[in-house]
Amino acid sequence: MTDEGAGAGAGAGVGVGVGALIVGLDAPVGRSHQSGLIVGLDAGGTKLGVRVEALDGSRVADVVLPAEEWSASPADDAARWLHERILRVLPEGATVAALGVGAQGLDSVEHAEELREALAGLGYRGAVVNDAELLVPAAGLSSGIGVIAGTGSIAVGADAAGRTLFAGGWGWVLGDEGGAPAIVREATVAALRADDEGAADDGLLTALLTAFGVASAPALARAVNDDPTPENWGPRAVAVFAAADAGSALAVSVIEHAGRHLSELVDRLRARGAVGSDVAVAGSVFAHQPRLLAAFTGALRQAHPDLAVVPLTDAPVAGAVELARRLER
Repeated sequence: MTDEGAGAGAGAGVGVGVGALIVGLDAPVGRSHQSGLIVGLDAGGTKLGVRVEALDGSRVADVVLPAEEWSASPADDAARWLHERILRVLPEGATVAALGVGAQGLDSVEHAEELREALAGLGYRGAVVNDAELLVPAAGLSSGIGVIAGTGSIAVGADAAGRTLFAGGWGWVLGDEGGAPAIVREATVAALRADDEGAADDGLLTALLTAFGVASAPALARAVNDDPTPENWGPRAVAVFAAADAGSALAVSVIEHAGRHLSELVDRLRARGAVGSDVAVAGSVFAHQPRLLAAFTGALRQAHPDLAVVPLTDAPVAGAVELARRLER
């Protein structure tokens, strides 16, 4: 669940600094036993949330690590990547009773099962899901739909038979409207089109020029195209929301379109039989930009007045811990 571009630290949870919890890399792990720990992981595009609890619920560690080089494929490499970072956080001599993992890039049930099996080969008894599937258990719900708007966007639910359903999550190049890079992409297109048409700048173009440190519309197009990465685009999303707050109708339109797109992800899931009366939402853009949350909530209310939007009050990694506890129970 990727969370860049709308405010640092979204989804980080409550805990102490990473440095206070780093331990030796030779800390052992093992299969479930009486004194083992519950470990939850939330692997997104920019950071990895790690929460460790004792069986009695007491908190052992709650940290956020950089997610550089994270990839859900191939599964064996992904399992080793997660294993190495678990070792950094576990207290010396600790064992893992159960592991819950939510990870960006697990775009099918089969893919999640491959990673679960790879982790089992390293000694972990685990539950592995797409990171958006953490939202419902993290919100304390037994059923519902999870929607993420961070670096990317995706919606996940389940039908009455328990089958997992996905909508969106195609990546910021193809879609992910509502995610920070996609908002910047769509805002840039809108501003450049208006400039082509000879329209007066309503503030969006100036905001983007300032955000990218360039002086003209052609230079903006180059700056966006020359480094087409989430790291370059995502952090500039705050400029789009600032332009909207300052009165830019174009910026408002981009944000409202993003909210409608996220609502349409829920439409697709419900059309395929997704159950639940709640939609749990998370991700840095939702968390830090109330305009997007309001646009999404408004569009969802029109299409599905029976659904309630539930913003997370804890980090999504809490859902990974809950999945691990269900295994242990």
